[in-house]
Amino acid sequence: MIDERVVDTPRGPGRLVQRRPPSPWATLVLGHGAGGGIDAPDLDRLFWSLPREGITVALVEQPWRYAGKRVAPAPAVLDEGFHAIVSRLRARTPMVVGGRSAGARVAARTGRGLGAVGVLALAYPLHPPSAPHKSRLDDLTSSRLPSLVLQGTRDAFGAPQVFPREANVVPIHDADHGFAVPKRSGTTQEQALDLVVLAALGWMQSLVGGRR
Repeated sequence: MIDERVVDTPRGPGRLVQRRPPSPWATLVLGHGAGGGIDAPDLDRLFWSLPREGITVALVEQPWRYAGKRVAPAPAVLDEGFHAIVSRLRARTPMVVGGRSAGARVAARTGRGLGAVGVLALAYPLHPPSAPHKSRLDDLTSSRLPSLVLQGTRDAFGAPQVFPREANVVPIHDADHGFAVPKRSGTTQEQALDLVVLAALGWMQSLVGGRR
């Protein structure tokens, strides 16, 4: 069942799209990045795949995106919008928050305040492509929550090997920041997105103790 609703926030209306299985054992809430929306391929694949495994998936469309704007606002504004929308969710199962790129940073900053048990980071923007010395790792580590990073090996915002050794990172072979893989790759696009789903599912099962 898909539930779609507009949610008022201090930063204007946003949107929450949720797919809930009959007997969920966990909830995964995902935000979009600064350059795209909730229709990103990885978010879409998780939205349609994980409910079949017993996980409620909710996609959060930030107010700026819902209003049709092209430029994301400041981090504090993003955090406020995400927090306001997720607070209306009323999840009855253990909740993991996450998102892609900038959305992962928002989830990490707001996760504990929302009562989340973990953070799922898709294509975490570890540093700007042109400035590898400007690390954004603090947003992830300061969450003080268990986290999983799914990172393409061609991600210009930080390849898996540049994350610290203690980080929980699953590489997506040949994928870029959008998890797109070239045609010459030994990995197909379907396989890359399937790995995103399988890695997220396995980690949530170990974190929450859901059905296998």
